[in-house]
Amino acid sequence: MRIAVYPGSFDPVTNGHLDIIIRAADKFDKLVVAVLRNSAKQPTFTVEERMDMLRRVTAAYPQVEIDTFDGLLVDYLHHKQAGIIVKGLRAMSDFEYEFQMALMNKKLAPDIETLFMVTSDKYSFLSSSIVRELASYNGSLEGLVPELLEDEIRRKIYHP
Repeated sequence: MRIAVYPGSFDPVTNGHLDIIIRAADKFDKLVVAVLRNSAKQPTFTVEERMDMLRRVTAAYPQVEIDTFDGLLVDYLHHKQAGIIVKGLRAMSDFEYEFQMALMNKKLAPDIETLFMVTSDKYSFLSSSIVRELASYNGSLEGLVPELLEDEIRRKIYHP
């Protein structure tokens, strides 16, 4: 069974994330979307909220599993018996950082590969931080996040 892991903070999940999830899910028997627990960061949404949002927007994809992890990503992949890390790239700046991480992961776990997927051009500008900023000003989130999450994201972030 070919198992891949798509790690991230997903704070909140965007249509760019969903684009990578759908395309990657088509390539593997199982795709684990793994929400990072990072005690050094203060996310807007709790891990449980992020996992719930991801479960709802991927419900139509039975090969997608939503999970959470902390610690080293390569240890998590070994635990899940996965051999591939999926990373979405929007720009060269993403590549530089992700390439360094891929090399470090390869050093730590030579059996694990990193697959870079280029985000669809219509999402190349999109990030969770942009979504949070727009929502904080009650800006339109149409086309940026899954439609079923728009109101929920705005309610959590917008405080007039």
